[in-house]
Amino acid sequence: MRQAVASSSRTISSIMRDAHRNPAQTLSFFALAPDQTVVEIWPGAGWYTEILAPLLREDGKLIAAHFDPEGGPDYFAKSRSDYERKLQSRANVYDRVEMATLNYDPEQPITAANSADRVVTFRNVHNWLADGMDETKVVFAKMYAVLKPGGMLGLVEHRARPGTSLEEMVKTGYVDEQLIVDLALEAGFELVSRSPVNQNPQDLADHPHGVWSLPPTLRGGTEDRARYMGIGESDRMTLLFVKPE
Repeated sequence: MRQAVASSSRTISSIMRDAHRNPAQTLSFFALAPDQTVVEIWPGAGWYTEILAPLLREDGKLIAAHFDPEGGPDYFAKSRSDYERKLQSRANVYDRVEMATLNYDPEQPITAANSADRVVTFRNVHNWLADGMDETKVVFAKMYAVLKPGGMLGLVEHRARPGTSLEEMVKTGYVDEQLIVDLALEAGFELVSRSPVNQNPQDLADHPHGVWSLPPTLRGGTEDRARYMGIGESDRMTLLFVKPE
C-alpha cells in the first residue's frame, strides 16, 4: 500500500491532497489487498486510480466503472474520455485497468455478478441523490450484485449534520450518514465498521456554497478563502459494508 501511494506515476497535485484524503489509511481500513478484484465506482479524474492501478496491476484487477458516455449530461462523456486518455498516458501503469459503466439502468450490471472482492466509491452518493432516490437505490443494488459473498463495499462521503433534509443534502453535497447506512442495509449489506480517518471536526458543514466552498473547489473565489483553506477539505464519513456469505 505504501509503495502504491508513493508511486512515481501519481501527479504532484494528487499527492498534495493526501493529507486530507488519507489514502493509505482509508484503503487499509477497507482491507484492500493487491491480489483482489476491485471495482472503483465513478472514479472521476482518477485520483484513487493512480493508487489502485499500480497496487492491483500484478496480482489483482482494477475495474473502473465510469460514467455512461451515452447517457447523462455532456460532462459525463467528457469526463470518461479524459479518464481513458489518462489510462493511455502511462501504459506501464494503467494498461490492465478494465473499463465498465455505472448507470441507473437496473438491467445493465456493472460487470459479472459475484465477481468482485471489493467495491470502492469516494464522494459520489450526493451525486446519485441529486438524480433521485430511486436512482440511488439502483446503484446500491448494483454494487451489491457485483460483489462476491463476503466481499465488501468501502464508501467515503461528505458528512451532513444529523437531521439534514434530503433537499439540503442535494443542495450542499453533504449527506446524512444514517441515510447511507439505511440505503446499504436495504440493498442487503451489513455494516462492518466506521472509521474516523477522514473526519474533519473543523468543518461544520454550514457554508454558503455547500461542500464546494471548501478546497479544492473554493467556489466562493477570494471571499473567505483563507478561512476555508484553514478548514481544509470536508468532514467525511468512511464506512465499510459486507455482502453476507
